Amino acid sequence: MKLVIRVKLLPTPHQASALQATLHTCNEAANHASRHAFTTGIKQNRELRTQIYTQIKERFSLGAQAAQLAIKKACNAYASLRGSLKAGHLGRPGTKRHTRATSKPITFRPDAAQPYDDRMLSWQTEQRTVSIWTVHGRMKRIPYTGQEDQLLLLAHRRQGQSDLLHHNGQWYLLATIDVPEPPQNPAPHDFIGVDLGIENIATTSTGRRHSGRKINRTRENDRRLYRRLAKKKTRSAKRRAKRHAGKQARRTRDINHKISKHIVTEAQRTGRGIALEDLSGIRERARLKKPQRVTMNSWAFGQLGSFIAYKARKAGVPLVHVSPAYTSQECSQCHHIDKRNRPSRAVFACRSCGFVEHADLNASHVIGRRGWWVWVCGAESQVPALTLVVQGWMRRSAEAIGEGELQAGVSDRQRTRTLVHGAMMRRA
Repeated sequence: MKLVIRVKLLPTPHQASALQATLHTCNEAANHASRHAFTTGIKQNRELRTQIYTQIKERFSLGAQAAQLAIKKACNAYASLRGSLKAGHLGRPGTKRHTRATSKPITFRPDAAQPYDDRMLSWQTEQRTVSIWTVHGRMKRIPYTGQEDQLLLLAHRRQGQSDLLHHNGQWYLLATIDVPEPPQNPAPHDFIGVDLGIENIATTSTGRRHSGRKINRTRENDRRLYRRLAKKKTRSAKRRAKRHAGKQARRTRDINHKISKHIVTEAQRTGRGIALEDLSGIRERARLKKPQRVTMNSWAFGQLGSFIAYKARKAGVPLVHVSPAYTSQECSQCHHIDKRNRPSRAVFACRSCGFVEHADLNASHVIGRRGWWVWVCGAESQVPALTLVVQGWMRRSAEAIGEGELQAGVSDRQRTRTLVHGAMMRRA
């Protein structure tokens, strides 16, 4: 399993100046390669390198590896753009967002991160220094620092390229490490359902609610502050806005890390899996008023889901995604679906069986039940015992089902769904 570790460089002013010039030069070269690729339509690394490698190397006075990495950087950017267009992340063809992304070449900021391979960057892990190539020559013995556990992993499991990053006046190296992935739990006895929302960021079927009241209040205060600073248009207001830039994103990332760690740790400790809603495209599908739209778009649900996913993989916890349709309207006890089951935002009251529960907690139970169903229906190859259960159930039920239906081609997956649905109804 590949992870990214960020270490902080501690260069002298002379070394920092060389690193700054290197970033600017490499990004200018990448912009030149991007413009050539956009004009000619050649966006594959080997073909593009054949055409402009010598030109970039001589024009920008780059080394051989730096020139190749600048070309590869442009090609990778276009590959990412193609993937985003294919997935629909930039809207449909003809929309403003889609046209803006495809009507001009990709450009890189002067301080955009630059990849380094082992020919341009060497690590002295015992001395905790690096030797790095720059346009002013090779800079040796630049010290770095970081967390002790991460530095230990870096010394033994570093692989591949590293990225040089300049952010808020500080210099960082992003290094990739490859850690052993634990075996996944093949037979979880249940699934923890996780319901994501605004008032409660995450509600689990175990009864834990991670409230978003404090963070929503802080985010609204930040928005008011930005509006006041934008109206002043003074230098001091711009400096203050720049200091606060990214603060909300860092706060959100920190909270998402804490929530995801708690959910995955609980699932690992209790031997269960995790079920999440598949919320891809929710912003395009949802029809909300403007204040509600701002609130929903402010929270990074995709980031929280990705944090849960990689932490679950690191811990060997199974994770599945289920359909979010009617999870807020379905009763977790009798599975009756009705809009009137939600008399208010926080209350769920089933119109069929009379079950009353907090709405988010009820939805989390529904998601967990759906996650169990999805896992069992697709786990024949991972859980051998399931095949034996299904075969035994088929032998016992041959008379009730009828030999004609069994010979008519009813699939194993359909029979498994029927079996699991019956078990779920008995558990309810």
